[in-house]
Amino acid sequence: MKKNCCEPNKENGYQKSEKYNPETTKKISDLYSEIICLLGEDVSREGLEKTPQRVAKAMQFLTQGYNQDAEEILRSAMFREEYRQMVIVKDIELYSLCEHHMLPFYGKAHVAYIPNHYVTGLSKIARVVDVYARRLQVQERLTTQIKDCIQNTLKPLGVAVVIEAQHMCMQIRGVQKQNSITVTSDFTGAFLKEATREEFLSLIKLNKY
Repeated sequence: MKKNCCEPNKENGYQKSEKYNPETTKKISDLYSEIICLLGEDVSREGLEKTPQRVAKAMQFLTQGYNQDAEEILRSAMFREEYRQMVIVKDIELYSLCEHHMLPFYGKAHVAYIPNHYVTGLSKIARVVDVYARRLQVQERLTTQIKDCIQNTLKPLGVAVVIEAQHMCMQIRGVQKQNSITVTSDFTGAFLKEATREEFLSLIKLNKY
């Protein structure tokens, strides 16, 4: 039986845990030891001796979204409310790993929805972003997954998601363009109407890096 080493923290009935499976950690650590050697380094020297284990834990943390249920997170704080105006949570920091090179991309997500009888805790919107960001990703899919989760769970009158991100696979390798920003968006329901969409975009005022 596999054991998970974790530090649970219950918040509003939802248990948040940082898990490191000992067997998985050992396997990943062994593989990174081999990788470091193949790169020409001495994995036994002081500075690198514990690096494989640190990387193994880091990779499990950065991909912990595979073990989390974003819809469950939203349902843990759903409240009946007859508010029917736009709710926006903007400038949500996100950090993810590009699935093509496993290098980070990072930036901000702006999320809005128009309630249809139900609202959710504001922090849960940020948690949904984290669940999908903590996976091997492409920005386009990440944008749609956040939108679909909120639409399917809260069933609002509409959802809008915009992500602005910088990709290290473009910054430190390949074309090495330091100031390029990728912007993706996805909309449902009321946000398909130009006036509603324009109101949302004007309220978030896309950030300049």
